[in-house]
Amino acid sequence: MAKTNYDWKFASVGGVTRVDIQTGEDIAHLQELDQKMWTVLSCPVKGLEIDEKTLEIMDVDGDGKIRVDEVRNAASWITKVIKNPDLLLKQEDTISLADINQDDEEGKKLYDSAKQILSNLGLEKDSISVADTSDSIAIFAKTRFNGDGVITENSTDDETLKNVITSCMKTVGVTPDRSGVDGINADQIEAFYANCNDYLTWFTSEDANKESVFPYGDNTDAALAAYNALKEKVEDFFMRCKLIAFNQDSTAALDVSAAKMEAISDKNLSACTEEIATYPLARVNSKMELPLNGGINPAWEAAFSQLKTLVFDVEFAGKQAITEAEWKTIGAKFTAFEAWKGAKKGDVVESLGVDAIKEIVSKNQKAELLALVEQDKALESEANEIQSVNKLTHLYRDLYKLIKNYVTFSDFYTRDEEQKAIFQAGTLFIDQRSCDLCIKVSDMGKHNTMASYSGMFLLYCDCQSKQKNEKMTIAAVMTDGDVNDLMVGKNAIFYDRNGLDWDAVVVKIIDNPISIRQAFWSPYRKFANWVTDLINKSAAEKDSKSFDDLTTKVKDTAATAPAEGAAAPQQSFDIAKFAGIFAAIGMALGFIGSFCVSVVSGFAQLSWWQVILVFIGIILIISGPSMIMAWLKLRKRNLAPLLDANGWAVNARAFVNIAFGATLTKMADFPTIALQDPFAKKGMPLWKKLLIVVVILAAVAAVLYYFNIWPFQCNEAASEEVVEVVNDTLSAVADTAAAVVE
Repeated sequence: MAKTNYDWKFASVGGVTRVDIQTGEDIAHLQELDQKMWTVLSCPVKGLEIDEKTLEIMDVDGDGKIRVDEVRNAASWITKVIKNPDLLLKQEDTISLADINQDDEEGKKLYDSAKQILSNLGLEKDSISVADTSDSIAIFAKTRFNGDGVITENSTDDETLKNVITSCMKTVGVTPDRSGVDGINADQIEAFYANCNDYLTWFTSEDANKESVFPYGDNTDAALAAYNALKEKVEDFFMRCKLIAFNQDSTAALDVSAAKMEAISDKNLSACTEEIATYPLARVNSKMELPLNGGINPAWEAAFSQLKTLVFDVEFAGKQAITEAEWKTIGAKFTAFEAWKGAKKGDVVESLGVDAIKEIVSKNQKAELLALVEQDKALESEANEIQSVNKLTHLYRDLYKLIKNYVTFSDFYTRDEEQKAIFQAGTLFIDQRSCDLCIKVSDMGKHNTMASYSGMFLLYCDCQSKQKNEKMTIAAVMTDGDVNDLMVGKNAIFYDRNGLDWDAVVVKIIDNPISIRQAFWSPYRKFANWVTDLINKSAAEKDSKSFDDLTTKVKDTAATAPAEGAAAPQQSFDIAKFAGIFAAIGMALGFIGSFCVSVVSGFAQLSWWQVILVFIGIILIISGPSMIMAWLKLRKRNLAPLLDANGWAVNARAFVNIAFGATLTKMADFPTIALQDPFAKKGMPLWKKLLIVVVILAAVAAVLYYFNIWPFQCNEAASEEVVEVVNDTLSAVADTAAAVVE
């Protein structure tokens, strides 16, 4: 890369310094931008929100990736063939012919080809669009020659040539023409005529005129087919006969046994053809003769009848049976015919018939067909320029969009809510919020490895569209709200960039902090969940134990039940047991009271502002670590690992900090309404609630005043007095409980 002094502009984008591409001149100098300054080094061709055709045009080596050099080459090419590179910033799908740089040699060819395309399409205008150049079939539909070296029936007005082209396509094969019609190329023409000549030479050879080669005349080929169809079965028959002649006791085993017949007798015999076909061709006999007029296995009767008509009636007219030796004479007669047939060449054109092949060879229009191919190839450069016009319109519209997502990432960090990056697949609606940062998952295995490094709260969802009958998996980044109701299996709706809705279901969650607010409440939520789980577990265990104890007691009662008429034993009341229980309760209350009084007395020694600071300190001790950890993680959330998992090669960090993250997830914003909810929980009127609060505050103030700790100040004697009163109260409660027991 040549060193230059081009004055690049830079900007802080997403917390990272990046080059700022703002003008067509910047695009024209991309060749000179140090590759280390590029945000991306490669991206996949498929799965992005940009015309895949554009990326395929840029992917010169066809490896499915767009690399830095391919972006540079595309930028250099298009800024050379258009007059004003700043037009690329508009990202329009139509380019005026006047904006094509005719001073450049390649630009002049593009201009001429663009006019040719419009002419082919029957359009009279001074601009050309992506839609005009994308449909190559429409462009070449009315053209006789289009530079691809393929000719069709439309390439000539000569009916004889048209018939030859059709015959060639039927036998040798077809090659699609740029116009979308099937045709043939030069190689297929050469192969067609070679096969026709080979077949005709074979068919008219010296052996083909010998009667000895055709023992059954024109029916020889059919006779050979009939002979081969029964050859193995006839030879099997004669071998069985030989074995019977060798050992008469083997007749039952080698012939059709009654047991076999009986096994299928209760079935639909017409459906047992395969089974019957395994039986001998005819009843075996010691004479070793094959009957010709009846007694043939029904499964082979049709094939035998055809062989009899073509061969046996010719060779053995009037005979009732033939021997193995006579059968072998038939095979010998086919030897010369099989040798001649084995030497056949050009059988690919045999279906045309000998007469048609003779006519094609005699007229020999191969040179004319090849001339048509050459005439078509003469327009190859012009046709290729038509493809270049297609490249021009695609890059004119999409190159700057790719650059903003490849070199700078400005489309991702833009403040324009309508503008999204090419890797943002759409919006997920779930739990009264919408997530705008959703990425298609191309490789779940790589995501399982890389997702945790992003530091983001991720919802992996399987999506299905009934309209498109397609499925895909997305990773949605959650950056605001709470997570209490987010769980695997939760249903949602995903809208792609075209507005099509997909049914979505959460299949995996990567748990990371969403916001400072969520991190503040996280310890309390975890503690509440822990307590809830503990209570549920304890309740379940006690329920199970109670059921087991009840079952055991029922069994024990049934086993030790007194005889009928006997009085049940009376259980005595154990006073000591209950006295101990109440004493324990009283002791526990005493400890609790002492602890509460200690806390109250401690607070009583503080001024009011110190009490507030203590409460704040307690909250910070509980929530502070969680909030600090969340703050550190939220500052370092990085999109790059998710893109890397999708096949990108991200060359710079792509932070999703707290401020930017808040824009990627939008919460439901309900208005404040004064309407009364008819289904709301009924409670006491507001004036009663206020009255109760006032009374409680007055009582607290009176107690504080009575003990001389107003306002939140007391001496040691007052504290001791408070402790003494509380202890006396608890002692009185314990004494009362003991008296009740006695």
